[in-house]
Amino acid sequence: MTSALASPVRHPDRLFIGGAWTPSAGGSSFAVTDSNDEGLYVDIVAAGPEDVSRAVVAARTAFDSGPWPRMTPAERAPYLRAFVNAIRERSDLIADSWARETGTVVGLGRGGGNAAARFWEQAADLADSVEWTERHPTSDGRGYGLLARTPAGVVGAIIPWNSPMLTGSMKLAPALLAGCTVVLKASPEAPVSAYLLAEIAEEVGLPDGVLNVLTADREVSELLVTDPRVDKITFTGSTAAGRRIGSIVGGRIGRMTLELGGKSAAVVLDDADIEAAARSLALSEINMTGQACLSLTRIVVQRDRHDEMLEAIAETFRQVAVGSALETGSQMGPLASAAQLERVAGYIEIGRRSGAVLAAGGGRPEHLPRGYFVEPTVFGGVDNSSRIAQEEIFGPVLSVIPADSEDEAIRIANDTVYGLYGSVFTSDTDRYARVAGEIRAGTVSQNGFRSSTSIAFGGFKQSGVGREGGKEGILDFTETKVLLYDDPA
Repeated sequence: MTSALASPVRHPDRLFIGGAWTPSAGGSSFAVTDSNDEGLYVDIVAAGPEDVSRAVVAARTAFDSGPWPRMTPAERAPYLRAFVNAIRERSDLIADSWARETGTVVGLGRGGGNAAARFWEQAADLADSVEWTERHPTSDGRGYGLLARTPAGVVGAIIPWNSPMLTGSMKLAPALLAGCTVVLKASPEAPVSAYLLAEIAEEVGLPDGVLNVLTADREVSELLVTDPRVDKITFTGSTAAGRRIGSIVGGRIGRMTLELGGKSAAVVLDDADIEAAARSLALSEINMTGQACLSLTRIVVQRDRHDEMLEAIAETFRQVAVGSALETGSQMGPLASAAQLERVAGYIEIGRRSGAVLAAGGGRPEHLPRGYFVEPTVFGGVDNSSRIAQEEIFGPVLSVIPADSEDEAIRIANDTVYGLYGSVFTSDTDRYARVAGEIRAGTVSQNGFRSSTSIAFGGFKQSGVGREGGKEGILDFTETKVLLYDDPA
């Protein structure tokens, strides 16, 4: 076990349950690897079945008899604002851990820490603007009714390895503002951010049991999903795992929010600047080494501009500085793990065999013999029915797909089981609005990779259920209750 002094977190050998750092009943640990050099980064204690049950009991007790759900949102908001400052104070540590655990370059990691802080700030700002109660006339004309939004209850929040501080904050901030209590389950590949959030909860004086944090493997994590004492599950991860979680939670009529996979399309219309579009798409893909659910991995372009687009992306990719995520000169770091490298390499080989044109990348950078590195890769002439166009790769691999008309481009964009995100490249706002309106995705941006979680974030089809961020994300952690009053006043 790594010593506390050598660890990026204070208590790597403990779980945060009921407001205290407690030993695991099992005593085993996860060895977290530094993705840049394959060395040991930290050992984090693994939760066992008894630990999950203890965490659920702590959250259940805090919800059923503690002060947190009985406070007003305005009374809870100062705790969220305290998280904002504490996260910003840890921005360097967050960036360092993100770089080591997942390969995200430190500059982007610092930006991610600031983005996470903004989630807490935005949620706190909504404390007074969300209509927690609404007055309505009654159908029988007697008295009046109040539609009250009450906390959903105990929440099991399961976050992925690719952006743990961001996804953890996106779940915790609205859940806590709504008055829920939470068991936060971190990924064994990237547990540090969850532990930092636990340290902050202790530091700001969050009541005991309101936030509980543990790291567990999939088998143990499933106990959180099956436990009837957990009222709601919020999960970010793969569609395959989401399908499993959805079947379990649905079977017990629990509540859930699922933010799942994507295979998002960028539709490049015939009036778009090809060079600018190619650069935007290539540089957005190297963010997080392509390990993002809303990556624009399918580039749909008019057939007579296909070769120009392919070469422009390829040329940008050839110039990308791939290196250690800890070095400021690196534009793209490694993948998160050996398993992820094997997965991405496998899809590149599938692309080669499919008959698509490999225009750039496809291998390991020669100057990086250690670490989980892969070159940014782009294929052209891709058939949208092929595996590299239909399956989520979760790495820096783009497919350029030709279309013969605007209508066909829209059809190709929608020809996927996913519906998380999309973009339309055009200088014509009316054309953007028309095409974006036809794309079946939760967010569609104009001329680039953008999202706005201050409004809402989530997907259509197999990209998920429910919305996160903004007012919609807060309401997802409430239940509506109707109170009928006799008094006509």
